[in-house]
Order: sequence, then structure tokens, then C-alpha cells
Amino acid sequence: QVQLVESGGGLVQPGGSLRLSCAASGSIFSINTVDWYRQAPGKQRELVASITSGGSTNYADSVKGRFTISRDNAKNTVYLQMNSLKPGDTAVYYCNAAIKASGSSYYRGYWGQGTQVTVSS
Repeated sequence: QVQLVESGGGLVQPGGSLRLSCAASGSIFSINTVDWYRQAPGKQRELVASITSGGSTNYADSVKGRFTISRDNAKNTVYLQMNSLKPGDTAVYYCNAAIKASGSSYYRGYWGQGTQVTVSS
């Protein structure tokens, strides 16, 4: 079995920073692209940032210059460093990863359970 677990969320004041982690565990052969999404109350889930297995990154316009996605392949972990946080960043943040499990011949997508980020004074 493969699991994704997010951590690092919490309450932060506007202008503050948080670092989210997305750790994959289980019988993993390889991890391809990993995405961070977020969903605010009453809104659709939106893609925030992506990182490929080679380290190429993409960001939503709303977070460019403030958020940085990175990965540690040795730890099967992807990070989202969030700086200059705004109240509009308040949401549940989810990671999604394309993972090939050991013994499998294809990649499938896995979701974590989400971590709450609240930006408020």
C-alpha cells in the first residue's frame, strides 16, 4: 500500500510563512509529478504548484514569487514553502502524486488527507 501524508499546516499571521510537507510511504518504486492543490470553503479545488521527477516546477499566478515547491527524492517527500502569506491563501492544502508502486507497471494518482492553513490576524 502507498500512502501520502501532509503536515505543516496551522494558523499564521498575514505576511508569515509556513512549510508544508507531503511524505509518501509504502511499497514505492518511483514517484513522478507531485502537485499541491488547495480548496477554500465554498470554492473549487485549485492547482497551486507542481514539480516533475526532474525538478521542473510550475506555479499558479496567485502564488508565483511567494511559494516554492521542492522535493527530496531520497525521503520521498515534497515541500511547499509558503512566504508572504495572505488571508486569501487560507484553505485546506492537498498533495497529489503520480506513484508507481513496487510490482506495478503503471503510475496512478494518490491523494493525501489534507492540511489546514489559516492566515489571519
